[in-house]
Amino acid sequence: MTDSADETTNTEAPARSEHREWTPSPAGKKKATTFRWIAMALWIVAIAGEAMAIFWLLPQRVVTGADGTLLRDADTGLLEQQGATVEFPQWAFITLLVMLVVIAALAITGSVLWKKANRLDPARRSDTVRFFVQNQLGAIIAIIAFLPLVILIFLNKDMDKGQKATAGILGVVLAGVAVFVGADFNPSSVEQYTADQSTVIMLLGEDEVTWVDGGSVYHVCDTVSDIQTGSEIRYGTTGEAIEARKERLTLKFVSELQKCGLPVPENADEITDALRSIQAGDVVTLPAPVWADGDAPVMIEDAPAGE
Repeated sequence: MTDSADETTNTEAPARSEHREWTPSPAGKKKATTFRWIAMALWIVAIAGEAMAIFWLLPQRVVTGADGTLLRDADTGLLEQQGATVEFPQWAFITLLVMLVVIAALAITGSVLWKKANRLDPARRSDTVRFFVQNQLGAIIAIIAFLPLVILIFLNKDMDKGQKATAGILGVVLAGVAVFVGADFNPSSVEQYTADQSTVIMLLGEDEVTWVDGGSVYHVCDTVSDIQTGSEIRYGTTGEAIEARKERLTLKFVSELQKCGLPVPENADEITDALRSIQAGDVVTLPAPVWADGDAPVMIEDAPAGE
């Protein structure tokens, strides 16, 4: 009875482990966390710079042309200096331009690091709100860091037309660049990485792939021409490949399997099309490989419905 129970446990355990959700490698998780902390620190400094520009720099003004004669304004009842002109000082204008550039540099650098972190440790596409916020946070921060400041520049009554046009246009351009860099138009997801990992396991029988330092994909075979570049050929799990900045499994895995003399599933085209759709962000079912008799590298049964 005990032997039978043990056999049942040993038979079921591999199937559960093979169907697990993709997770980043420990080193990749640590690197992603570090990138996010640095990005948030840079964004905080950028927003603090914006606040300084709004509450300290923009209110700066100098009074010129006053001859000391005081007159009373009949409408307001307040005293005014005859001939006095209020201007935005040149030093403040130059400082404002510099601060706009610095704010943009901080926001953009933070966005680049944040996007790198999202490649290493992505969100689930099924968690719609978190997926959007996490992947577009760089663009959101750029809007927060620039929009109020740009609006107040155009509304500033002390700047002359030249100062207002120069600072305003520079702010708009830098804000546009920061938003563009901060937005992620093709974000990675846990679902995509899980589909790639599942495909690798079903094709090879284990989660082990190969890559070189150049390129953006990892491979199922180490003798294909794409990685015969003279660079060191590296091996590891899909998580370790992601950590090495390889974004996905190559879609040319059929020719790679053939090159290495490994069995090719009969429905390889369906698997390729499904992977292409999943990598593009679509929600589709990843087909199970259909093997010729005796070719399957690993047998994984479908989980019972509802599990």
